[in-house]
Amino acid sequence: MAKIEEYIPLVGQSVIDDLSLLSERLKGKVIQHINSTPVGGGVAEILNRMVPLLRELGVDTKWDVIKGGEQFFAVTKKFHNALHGRAEEITSRDFEVFMETSQQNVEGIDTYGDIVFIHDPQPIALVKKKSANKWLWRCHIDVSNPNDRIWGFLMDFIVQYDSAVFSAPAFSQKLPIRQFLISPSIDPLSDKNKELPQETIASVLRKYDIKKDKPIITQISRFDRLKDPLGVIEAYLRVKKYTDCQLILAGGTAEDDPEGSKVLEEVQERAKNDPDIHILLLSQNDIEINALQRASDIIIQKSIREGFGLTVAEALWKAKPVVASNVGGIPLQIKHKYSGLLCHSVGGASFAMKQLLNSPEYAKKLGENGREHIKNNFLITRHLRDYMLLFLSLYHPEDIVRLC
Repeated sequence: MAKIEEYIPLVGQSVIDDLSLLSERLKGKVIQHINSTPVGGGVAEILNRMVPLLRELGVDTKWDVIKGGEQFFAVTKKFHNALHGRAEEITSRDFEVFMETSQQNVEGIDTYGDIVFIHDPQPIALVKKKSANKWLWRCHIDVSNPNDRIWGFLMDFIVQYDSAVFSAPAFSQKLPIRQFLISPSIDPLSDKNKELPQETIASVLRKYDIKKDKPIITQISRFDRLKDPLGVIEAYLRVKKYTDCQLILAGGTAEDDPEGSKVLEEVQERAKNDPDIHILLLSQNDIEINALQRASDIIIQKSIREGFGLTVAEALWKAKPVVASNVGGIPLQIKHKYSGLLCHSVGGASFAMKQLLNSPEYAKKLGENGREHIKNNFLITRHLRDYMLLFLSLYHPEDIVRLC
């Protein structure tokens, strides 16, 4: 794990000094993060990097995880999809399962933090334990067009929090509590994003029998319908009619996503007749993900809905040309035709990829612009600053705090 001073060459001494000054203001406060899984997905990934850095800065930071069985996570996956606007059949029994497990967590989890920071809907009902401490609800998903029934159900809990945090302006909702807009971030010194020697990249390609004899298009994502891996295959097949290339679909499944295995099977079935499609099930191997991104000629992120899309920031940080859907938090990272290409369909994705393969200098320039944009806006040091300002705002509600 990188030390805070190791970020100085990337962001400058003044940024680290500011973080130290803010951390001093939080002395004596305990920050308790609570989410649904310690591994898999962007929330766990961010917390795995952020919690140690906050501790190093002197902020007393803890991280707890709720418990839930297969039924509970099947229900919360339905809620997740419905909040993204996807049609789901939600039954009264689903709400009962959610509340039964939530009550077990209410009884079993000690909410000891001066600030209790709840991430996403799975642990939202813990706010029933609120006393004299401060409570934050962090929504990492795209709720720009949520299912009204699910959102109404969650609102009964949300209004009990002191403040809510969203990732993008489009996700903001009409609420009787204060809202903050804080985008996620990547850690440039993590195994997933740090510079790699060419031999490491080559060894990963050898491991998966991937040759560099033709352009590589890659999507790194959980096997999730909202990431549209089948649509990625269709776009690739259209590109391949004009330019011989290969596709990598690499990712894993999160502990709180029981649908992942079924999606993976569908993807494997669709890809089985094309030897140039590589389906890789990676178990949180960040070095391999890093190597695959660096080996690729184009990164695609064809999400149907997306809270933010950390894989876009990861690819842009590596100065890779990115084709991504114009959804969720992705447009915050990509300015169309400047730091990447945005698309709205399978046809749009295939057209953009053909354009990049035929114009390597243009592709290179997009990647360079993208890296600079991520450096200026989406590194973990900015995220740490925003979160510490957020924590302080809970004790100074009369002050205006601008979170950039």
